[in-house]
Amino acid sequence: MTRTVTTKRWKFAAGLAAVALIAGACGGDDDDADDGGDDVATDDTTADEPSDDAGDEPATDDTVEVTQGGSTLAAVQERGTLVCGGNNGLAGFGSIDAATGEASGFDIDFCRALAAAVLGDATAIEIKPLEAAERFPTLQSGEIDVLIRNTTRTASRDGAEQATFLHTTFYDGQGFMVPADTGFTSLEDLAGATVCVQTGTTTLTNLNAVSTDRGLNMTALEFESNDQLNPAFQAGQCEAWTSDASQLASFAAGMEMETTILPEIISKEPLGPAVADGDSQWAQIVDWATMATIQAWEYGIDSTNVDDFLTSEDSNILTFLGQPVTDDDGNEAVKDLGLGLPNDFAYQVIKQVGNYQEIFEANLSPIGLTLEGSPNDLWTNGGLQYVPPFR
Repeated sequence: MTRTVTTKRWKFAAGLAAVALIAGACGGDDDDADDGGDDVATDDTTADEPSDDAGDEPATDDTVEVTQGGSTLAAVQERGTLVCGGNNGLAGFGSIDAATGEASGFDIDFCRALAAAVLGDATAIEIKPLEAAERFPTLQSGEIDVLIRNTTRTASRDGAEQATFLHTTFYDGQGFMVPADTGFTSLEDLAGATVCVQTGTTTLTNLNAVSTDRGLNMTALEFESNDQLNPAFQAGQCEAWTSDASQLASFAAGMEMETTILPEIISKEPLGPAVADGDSQWAQIVDWATMATIQAWEYGIDSTNVDDFLTSEDSNILTFLGQPVTDDDGNEAVKDLGLGLPNDFAYQVIKQVGNYQEIFEANLSPIGLTLEGSPNDLWTNGGLQYVPPFR
């Protein structure tokens, strides 16, 4: 499920660990990675193509029929397919293989992990590509079961957009990319510069704010999508491109030109899955299925050795994998966590998709992103990835 991207001549000037150290308090946005949306892909089939106003139309006959307080779990199980809102044009996170039509990427793998947990089949997914503006209207309308599409958690999205965000899968931050031959090495070098940015995003808001706050007098050159922005940047219509640092790395990996990502990170961008408000059970399911990949990593369990742990002497690991545990009285039983999932859901996630480290290294390492020492590393390694106990 991995699209291998050969990293070309570009320099990643700063590790994403900078997010944890110098990110500003302002929340940015990941909307600027929305160059997908024309093609629809699944692991095996295709989904409906979204129109430009897909998020504004009422639910159709194909809409997931889940009301406030309804059971998304039951709907997914009855349908036999998990519908994920995603990206199909961001290498490493969500893209479609031109030769096979197969969807792959970091976000896609978390959709697959959820399908493995709920349906026991990681391939039972349908990816509905969404533009930035379509994400929350589509989620609210019930056309998708879950949104896993490089989406930043913010207070207004938790509130006004009626979304429930779950565990952060990727800690990111808004950065700036420049052609290497400009010689720019810091944000201050962009004083008076024209900066390419996607319109209608808080990335644009952050750009305007930092320009004003630091007296840089930068000019925003706005584009509706990265299909338009990318060639404009490479043609020299702007001196810099601002987006999430991970997304800049993704686009840089596909360029012939040599680029530099400046060290400054101007916002916090916690990216992760979101579901519509009103179904707490479904939110818990998405949360714990996601966190299973991290807990497995902490235990040292991956897709290649998970079967070896089925006979572990550690009762916590046995409970995590849905195996019987013997109590003090000698009684053996499998602990039901009460999530509405099969007891072996974590086993299915790891066996079929892998742990967090495997998912990261399969999808993001090829585009130049580093896990070790970054905010996305385990808490035991100085990172931010930490999950509650599975008991």
